[in-house]
Amino acid sequence: MRLICPQSQLATHLALVGRAVASRPTHPILANIRLDADGASQSLGLIAFDLNLGIQVSFSAQVVEPGSITLPAKLLNDIVSRLPDEDVTIAVDKENTMVSIICGSGRYQVHGLPVEEFPELPQIGEDGETTYLPVDSMLSGLSSTIFATSADETKRILTGVHLTATADSLEFAATDGHRLAVLQTGFLDADEPPVTEDTVTTNLEVTIPARALRELERMLNQQTEGAIAVKFDTANMIFQSANQILISRLLDGSYPNYRQLIPNRFERQVTLERKLFLSALERIAVLADQKNNIVKITINATAQEISLSVEAPDVAAGRESLPAQISGEDVEIAFNVKYLLDGLKALPSNEIQMQLNNPTSPAVLVPLGAAKMTYLLMPVQIRN
Repeated sequence: MRLICPQSQLATHLALVGRAVASRPTHPILANIRLDADGASQSLGLIAFDLNLGIQVSFSAQVVEPGSITLPAKLLNDIVSRLPDEDVTIAVDKENTMVSIICGSGRYQVHGLPVEEFPELPQIGEDGETTYLPVDSMLSGLSSTIFATSADETKRILTGVHLTATADSLEFAATDGHRLAVLQTGFLDADEPPVTEDTVTTNLEVTIPARALRELERMLNQQTEGAIAVKFDTANMIFQSANQILISRLLDGSYPNYRQLIPNRFERQVTLERKLFLSALERIAVLADQKNNIVKITINATAQEISLSVEAPDVAAGRESLPAQISGEDVEIAFNVKYLLDGLKALPSNEIQMQLNNPTSPAVLVPLGAAKMTYLLMPVQIRN
């Protein structure tokens, strides 16, 4: 194998696929990246796969002699990222797996492992499905929900985002048991050209690990328009753009029926300017960090204002007041300030509405005049 490619291209794509390399590999080969030099297409393909997440990219290269090899991901990335911005020559000795990396005045030799040891990427069988999802809708759904997934591996199903697609809509949902984020979004606008096939060819309902979706978000941010091809079966999901492929195992199990958690009616509604609310909350959160991350919200219907207060005994106390449009009776309710901040940052509108019934039942934040998003969070019991 022998090829020549620009250092900048090689470094960029190595950093991208390197995110799928196992951090604690159970086998030495899983710490490697696979390189495939294709003479027919004059391209270099890079693959990393940790048995749960796989990323595959390809880019133009001058392939003198085709071939394949795997190299240690961290070492390869550390070398290439520090090379001068010139052409890099990668050559493999026919006799063994010693690889030469030549650039400018530098020459490095790295031991690789044969590709036969590298695990095959999962393939979608003939019984699998193919669909096309709009990039802008996907990005909107991911940014509005990933933050609410659980980090607790014992609640495996909650570490992913639940995606439901029908012929004309997408719904994203994520919960960690304390809060719930749901976003519903339509597909391509009527005046946009249709995708080569129907945008959605089948109903889709899967739970995808948050880690894979964070990588997908990075991948889609480079594209930002059009549609992405999605192939899936009962075990795996493949997202495919022009020169990148992301493969993820799906999470097993039934996702909670989150729709039944959202109350049908509310006794109180509070309409607020989101940025004012967010700024006040960020200021008062400095004190909440000193104690227990709890902020108390006092809703005053007579004065048409809400007050945010935090008391950290023997340390400090703070209070912020904001104008609001309030319907319903006065009430005091408390929340984890981090969860409240996360939701306010994700809501895509200038004005928001907080809907609630009493201090012990779930409260809901919704944007006004924007995407159909619901952010539900459980209150914290106030102890006097």
